[in-house]
Amino acid sequence: MMNFMYSWVHFAFKDINCRVKCGMFSVHAWKCQSHELALKGFVGSHLVVSLQGIIQAYKSGITLQGNTTSLGRWDFSGSFFFSISTITTIGYGNLSPSTVAGRIFCIVFALFGIPLNLVLLNEIGQLMLLGVQHCARHLEENKASFLMKTCALVTGLLLFLLLPPLLFSDKEGWSYDEGFYYSFITLSTIGFGDYVIGMNPDRTYPSWYKNVISLWILFGMAWLALVIKFCINILESSSDFCQCNKKSVEMAEDLMDGSKNSVTGLQNAEICSDNDTKMKGPVESHSYTAPTEAL
Repeated sequence: MMNFMYSWVHFAFKDINCRVKCGMFSVHAWKCQSHELALKGFVGSHLVVSLQGIIQAYKSGITLQGNTTSLGRWDFSGSFFFSISTITTIGYGNLSPSTVAGRIFCIVFALFGIPLNLVLLNEIGQLMLLGVQHCARHLEENKASFLMKTCALVTGLLLFLLLPPLLFSDKEGWSYDEGFYYSFITLSTIGFGDYVIGMNPDRTYPSWYKNVISLWILFGMAWLALVIKFCINILESSSDFCQCNKKSVEMAEDLMDGSKNSVTGLQNAEICSDNDTKMKGPVESHSYTAPTEAL
């Protein structure tokens, strides 16, 4: 009888795990399911309390494995992964501190950890650039610049976006597009939380898995920051180019207006000189005839 009860509780726990992970669990659904099982004679009051305790334990990060329990998501690798997701501001939402002391420590940790992480990401990005520049040092300037950008882009695409989905497909059972989606959402610090590694209770994960993913997140964020900065520079250069073209057009229009004004000024000067000549003619004839009248 005890084996049967344990098997049933283990099966119910897996079902609850799946519902909680997928966001499908609700209080109304729990009441309906409990009432239906009670009518069949499988659920007593003590079993309902036990299942509620299992749900609370799962939300706290404790998982049921065989006849024993483990810390689950709060072991060393899970805690390290939580620390990385905190200082990188990803914030999946699948794990959070539940005690007052833990929340206060998380606030202080994030307050100092986030700026230090930004400094670390900047240093990692500079090391990546120095590595590519060292490889392209003996080439011509234009070729070196093109090679640097191409190598950084292709290497980053392979290491941080194209190859990791294969690992996620093997360890998590995701499809390739789901793994690619998770990679970009994680490295861009969006962190919806709909896909999180190490959350499937039916799978056994190696101890190095979350630690490697944490390092992948740090280096991948540095690479993606370089790509975003490169895109911003392209947009700024294109904006400056458009402004230069606009200024050159305005200068050309000003020159055309100035040439028109100079031509108009010359025409006005010619008209004025003609008027002066016409006005001087009668005056000179009058001054010449005056002595004749006097004689």
